[in-house]
Amino acid sequence: MKNNFLLGMLLMAANIPQVASAQSSPAAPSGTTPIAPAPAPFSVEDTDIGTLLDDPAAKAILDKHLPGFTDNPQIEMARTMTLKAIQQFVPDKITDQALVDIRAEFAKAAKG
Repeated sequence: MKNNFLLGMLLMAANIPQVASAQSSPAAPSGTTPIAPAPAPFSVEDTDIGTLLDDPAAKAILDKHLPGFTDNPQIEMARTMTLKAIQQFVPDKITDQALVDIRAEFAKAAKG
């Protein structure tokens, strides 16, 4: 119960609007077919939770290692934070071992 309260408070505090980047990709030279960049691996330190939730494969990894995390009704408020950033608030739920396991699965998924 205490952990749910802490997670709820954290998620409420994390409701910070995300600023969209105004960068555009350079156009491919005429006569060539653009090649899509390789997907960047997700990171527990750098990838925001919103990006992870929006990717079905990443969300499945979270569901596997953090049962109930993605179903929390307040998770939307933490979309701009990273897993590592919120670990300090619920270390018994988001353990170091869970982050190691998630990191390994992200790396495996990036390799295809």
